[in-house]
Amino acid sequence: MPSDVEKLQSSIASFKTENVTPINSLENMGFFHAFVATLSVILVSELGDKTFFIAAIMAMRHPRLIIFCGAISALTVMTILSVIFGYAANIIPRAYTYYISTALFALFGLKMLKDGYYMSPNEGQEELEEVQSDLRKREDEFQKESSSTLVQDPETGIIRKSQKISTLVVLSRIFLQAFSLTFLAEWGDRSQLTTIILAAREDVFGVVLGGVLGHSFCTGLAILGGRMIAQRISVRTVTIIGGIVFLIFALTVLFVKPADEIY
Repeated sequence: MPSDVEKLQSSIASFKTENVTPINSLENMGFFHAFVATLSVILVSELGDKTFFIAAIMAMRHPRLIIFCGAISALTVMTILSVIFGYAANIIPRAYTYYISTALFALFGLKMLKDGYYMSPNEGQEELEEVQSDLRKREDEFQKESSSTLVQDPETGIIRKSQKISTLVVLSRIFLQAFSLTFLAEWGDRSQLTTIILAAREDVFGVVLGGVLGHSFCTGLAILGGRMIAQRISVRTVTIIGGIVFLIFALTVLFVKPADEIY
């Protein structure tokens, strides 16, 4: 006959087997849901966005790897900061953050549908030209500073060329330029606000991974495709699709209650 201690140990083992596995499965589902949600909204938000055009144009004039590293570094920092901001909202009861985030998703979705409906078919080309003009001005200033100039030696009076800036310094400045331009363009952007909202209601690790991979895909596509992709994509179509995606996430409130969410 088994003792009471053996029965208790058997009950504990049975409880672990029956309950731990489903909990782990639900946690994995929470991570996967956050990953897919963040990845999808980043893709529809960033394709044809200002940061997309910045990477595409800079990659035509500078080493692609440097531009990619600078841009994705800025976007990674921005994603982590956004997740921190969103996670800080956990001091508010989850039921409130859940419904507030749902309302914001609905507002973003409706606004994107409205913007897409009234958007000019040439919106992408106009955005491309605007970014190109801005970058051209910055490039002219950079060329003036980095090129060799004639200077007069104060002691001998001999006029000679000053030394050119080293390659390492030039590459560092290109990296910093890509980083700063991308960071400033992304600050306050729709994708940043979306990341903050998702971090307030989803698994934060899934949000970070989905956000970084989404930005990496869009930035890599911009750098590899360059001007051809920038000219062919329809910003209007992407905006309308993005609005639909946002509304789909907003409608999940009808099927998933805050108590059912896994964090």
